[in-house]
Amino acid sequence: MVEASMSKNPFLNALAATAYISVVASGIYYAPKAIDHVDGPIVPVAFLSLFVLSAAMMGYFFLYQPLRFLFENKPTEATKLFLTTVAVFACITGVVFLALFFLSTSL
Repeated sequence: MVEASMSKNPFLNALAATAYISVVASGIYYAPKAIDHVDGPIVPVAFLSLFVLSAAMMGYFFLYQPLRFLFENKPTEATKLFLTTVAVFACITGVVFLALFFLSTSL
């Protein structure tokens, strides 16, 4: 039986989280330029829905495989995968902030 599951590679997990964030942020940036002003409760509903979806996606990217390791009684692997994924994501976040800093100082 072939099982589709999240990667055991912390770099791929962190990159998947970064890709998801990039797509959502691009949508948030470009949507107001493409859509006219909208009144009513749909905007808060959309943003709360996006928040819940994002929490679920980040939980999947960061926690799914480590929790599987824990349920398989492999706590060392679970801890290592989780912390490595967080560390790689922190490095990616640092690079993004450095790029933001250098881009803002050069303008």
